[in-house]
Amino acid sequence: MANTIDYRKMERAAAIRRGIGKTITYLLLTLWAVMVLFPFYWMILSSVKSYSAYNAEYVPKLYTWDPTFQNYLDAFTTVPLARYFLNTLIYTVSTTALMLVVTVLAAFAFARLNFKGKNGAFVLFLSLMMIPNELVIITNFVTITNLNMRNTFLGLILPSVASIFYIYLLKENFAQVPDELYYAAKVDNTKDLKYLRKVLIPICRPTLITITILKVIECWNSYVWPRLITDNQAYFLVSNGIQYIRERGFGRENIPAMMAAVVSISVPLIILFLIFHKKIMEGVARGGTKG
Repeated sequence: MANTIDYRKMERAAAIRRGIGKTITYLLLTLWAVMVLFPFYWMILSSVKSYSAYNAEYVPKLYTWDPTFQNYLDAFTTVPLARYFLNTLIYTVSTTALMLVVTVLAAFAFARLNFKGKNGAFVLFLSLMMIPNELVIITNFVTITNLNMRNTFLGLILPSVASIFYIYLLKENFAQVPDELYYAAKVDNTKDLKYLRKVLIPICRPTLITITILKVIECWNSYVWPRLITDNQAYFLVSNGIQYIRERGFGRENIPAMMAAVVSISVPLIILFLIFHKKIMEGVARGGTKG
């Protein structure tokens, strides 16, 4: 009987410890969420404050009783923000489509085809990831300038159509597909491209979706390269367009209008991530797990 009572006490003590641990975990996660989300809240709040109300606040307020959407109207009428959106859409869609073609074909070659020096070539290929981005940007800038591709969509797109990391991620995912499927396809006289299209791509769709979404986000947020290669406003993307807006559009003092422009630019990516965040995690997990 005493042993039973002691066992129940131990169970209750363990349950209490688990409850305390969960409570502390949730409190820390809540604190972290507030820290991460507060800048977004402040950005949206500032975008719906009038210019006069924002400047009249000696101590910034965490709320507003008189929201206005005039700042969003100014963001699209004072500067050609809609044009920046269109340029970014063209750049993002074109770059992502070309990147997928290059990535799929390169990953398939390294994962399934047998050719002399394949392993050495792949190691050399991965070693390129150790080169600082600044050096790559300088080289790309010189190349694109010598080819007279500055202030063109082609000059914006070409340096971004290949990604070593995405090729590696997809190659590891392709390698997880059993070799027996490939040999069976060869017995049936199936061409490599048909096997890639009918077998590998459907099986590895989560990773492809992940790569697509990550590339879209990367292109949408791209700043340094577009800033270097374009000085013509007709080719500005939303990222470097913000700097132009700050310098020549609303001015440095009109923070609410600036925040409205930033919110407008951020909303598409936030929606995209919220819709596909499970696919991103699933694709990364599949690409990094063998067996």
